[in-house]
Amino acid sequence: MSFLDHLEELRWHIIRSIVAIFIIGIGVFLMKTFVFEKIIFAPKKANFATYEFFCNLSEVTCFRPPEFDLIVRQLGEQFFTHIKVSLWLGLIIAFPYVFWEVWRFIKPGLYAKEQKAARGIVFYCSLLFMLGVLFGYYVIAPFAITFLAGYQVGESAINSPTLSSYVNYLTMFTVPTGLIFELPIVVYFLARVGLISPEFMKQYRKHAIIIILILAAVITPPDIMTQFLIGIPLFILYEISIIICNRVVNKYHKDD
Repeated sequence: MSFLDHLEELRWHIIRSIVAIFIIGIGVFLMKTFVFEKIIFAPKKANFATYEFFCNLSEVTCFRPPEFDLIVRQLGEQFFTHIKVSLWLGLIIAFPYVFWEVWRFIKPGLYAKEQKAARGIVFYCSLLFMLGVLFGYYVIAPFAITFLAGYQVGESAINSPTLSSYVNYLTMFTVPTGLIFELPIVVYFLARVGLISPEFMKQYRKHAIIIILILAAVITPPDIMTQFLIGIPLFILYEISIIICNRVVNKYHKDD
């Protein structure tokens, strides 16, 4: 196809993806009470699953978030926040379809070897993305909310976050984490086509740690605890990626 034909093809992939996000977003929008009370506001409640889990383990690991109310400072804040939440959840739920559309556009431009290496990529990428979002929601968000909502610089400062800021932080705890969990898939694909090796990843491990810390600082709020909650899983994913890369390279050479 010509360049303009490729653009036309890409345009329709993007349109179909946007339509899917909007359709799911409309469905989420209509479920306002359930979405906000059972999903969005759940991590700030003491009976959230994560708090119950750690408190059932022992008194040492037990922690609960402080009670705080979400305030609204602008006239349309609740309405626009409702739209924002609906679109984000629409994107998260529609991610498998959106990625499938992206893959349909990319796949014809790959060599047979690269297509073979990427077999099942839509399923695995979608699975890892959802696992990353759930990790951010059930692990990072509760710890971060408890720390940030309970942190005070003095008695005169009372934590009364706005609805918008709460939703923005919750988004930062989940969506970027879902994207970060795609690292093993990226490494697998690059190793399968011979662009990286386990020796390369081991050699630049120290550099990777620095990049991980910088990335954690960029995608998280400016507090050390949340950055470590993102940084530690990132480092673990990097080590897992080295193992995956090693197995792929060994199998590739064995097949050759």
